Amino acid sequence: MDYDPLASLYVRQNERYYDDIHFYARLAERVGGEVLELGAGAGRVSVALARRGVPVVGLELSAGMLRFAREYAAREGVTVEWVQADMRSFELERRFGLIIAPFNALMHLYTAADQAAALTRIAAHLEPGGTFAFDLYVPRFGPSGVLRHEGETFEDAAGRHDVFVMQRIDPVRQLATTEYLVDTVAPDGQLTRQHRTLVQRYYTRYEAEWMLRAAGLEVTSVSGSFEGDPLEERSAYMVFQARHA
Repeated sequence: MDYDPLASLYVRQNERYYDDIHFYARLAERVGGEVLELGAGAGRVSVALARRGVPVVGLELSAGMLRFAREYAAREGVTVEWVQADMRSFELERRFGLIIAPFNALMHLYTAADQAAALTRIAAHLEPGGTFAFDLYVPRFGPSGVLRHEGETFEDAAGRHDVFVMQRIDPVRQLATTEYLVDTVAPDGQLTRQHRTLVQRYYTRYEAEWMLRAAGLEVTSVSGSFEGDPLEERSAYMVFQARHA
């Protein structure tokens, strides 16, 4: 999907999300060397790793997201190698000891062919014995087709922004379509509304494990949190680590 129209809203929603940073930072320190982040978005994880002295390549398809990422890295005074490319077809002509896909990045692979293509490229860019780590949310949804406000409100010079959400779930194709309605009340009282759409392809645990195995990646760890807790029914995340055989 085209992430450019979502870039500004995405940054506002997730700029204070830190839950996964320590997990990927520990992995980077353990593995050592250069790290490749897939679906780097606005640079939240790549910049955090770079602040810790980790050499990072941030790969992102959306030009709008990369614009935010470059500005963020410049503000933080760190260097990240940004690459605009598709995770299904990228070619960097080098290998990495660690490749990461944080924050549901693989959920933008909508078909089996997309998944196979991306994982083939990931395996081709991993050093022998290298690690691929990623996280996905556990598919647990609210009522379909119901408009709701989940407490997301932002204020800035343009006014007050209230974010309303409505989801539609396609269980056959395992697609979750989220409609965002952003209502802005300007200082002069004028009301405007923006509409944004996010489509994600959700996974089950064993589907993801078989997907990795089919690409020649050996699953070494599946946990239900970034602290390594067991994956349970109540878990919010599925956190995977796989090794290049």
